[in-house]
Amino acid sequence: MPIWRVFGRKRLILHFQGRFNMYLYFKAFHIISVVAWFAALFYIFRLFVYHVKFKDKPDCAEAYTIMEYKLIYMISHPAMLSTIVFGVLMVLQNPLLLKQGWFHLKLLSMVFLFGYQFFAGYTRRKFAKGNYFLSEKACRIINEVPTILLIIIVVCAVAKPF
Repeated sequence: MPIWRVFGRKRLILHFQGRFNMYLYFKAFHIISVVAWFAALFYIFRLFVYHVKFKDKPDCAEAYTIMEYKLIYMISHPAMLSTIVFGVLMVLQNPLLLKQGWFHLKLLSMVFLFGYQFFAGYTRRKFAKGNYFLSEKACRIINEVPTILLIIIVVCAVAKPF
């Protein structure tokens, strides 16, 4: 017996259209959240570069400490959380994503992004206490990590290579 005879053709079409439309809204807000999150991730270690560079100037160091705090807690953390929420909602709408290889690589890249995010928070706390355990050069190198992860994530999400 065809499925539309069980549920009614019109009701079934409306059900799938409503589900599909919600998926697209979740996807749109997921992309917006990712953009905000990556903006913060690209900028945080750049702030650390300048913080280390001007660590001997107390006024500058204090200003960078405040900027770093606001960037992480007012932009980065909320953007990360909304990225997770809308990503989970998309997976709930389309659970077949979990069976695709490209999605596993994307999730692995996300794990590294979470690690980067929390390392940035750790670094911020240490720098705020005056413990500059990273050099300016190290901060510049670490600053490139999100770019590499972004390339992997976008290629996976768009090209779905495997």
